[in-house]
Amino acid sequence: MGDATTDGVLLAEVAAKQEITEALHRYCRGLDRMDREMAESVWHPGGTADYGETMYQGTGSGFLDWVRGAHEGFARHSHMVSNAIIDVDVAAGTAVSECYVEVWLRTRPSDGVVMDVIGRGRYVDRWSHRDGRWAVDHRNYLDDLQRVETHPATSMTDGSTATGRRDRTDPSYVVFG
Repeated sequence: MGDATTDGVLLAEVAAKQEITEALHRYCRGLDRMDREMAESVWHPGGTADYGETMYQGTGSGFLDWVRGAHEGFARHSHMVSNAIIDVDVAAGTAVSECYVEVWLRTRPSDGVVMDVIGRGRYVDRWSHRDGRWAVDHRNYLDDLQRVETHPATSMTDGSTATGRRDRTDPSYVVFG
């Protein structure tokens, strides 16, 4: 056990890492529920996003406009983050993180098939603590691999039996509000 100052810094660092981790998770939930307010909470106002020249470069808010248009054409999608490494400088109120992200995008049935477009990459983020919260100042998305899988359209793959929803009618909003 260290002294009170060391313990306080360690506690602040652990709390920051937890808040950042939860922000990453809420971002994925916001994308999957098409909940703009929730997804946008990962960025500070004016925060930027660089997903590469061929995808998107600009503000985090602008990225959400772009990605909503891209996702609306799909029947379903699922975003997951893992393997988060977070370094926090409590005194400076800054942090950096890298976390792996995987997205599955399912097309609507066409000609008896559905396709899953699966992308894997990493979010490399610069964070700061402002206005009482940790949020992204700049995100750099690194694309690592993509693949496409084709499946016969059935009640299991076409989304007709899915109980999850892509909006605030999703049952999770009853639990979390």
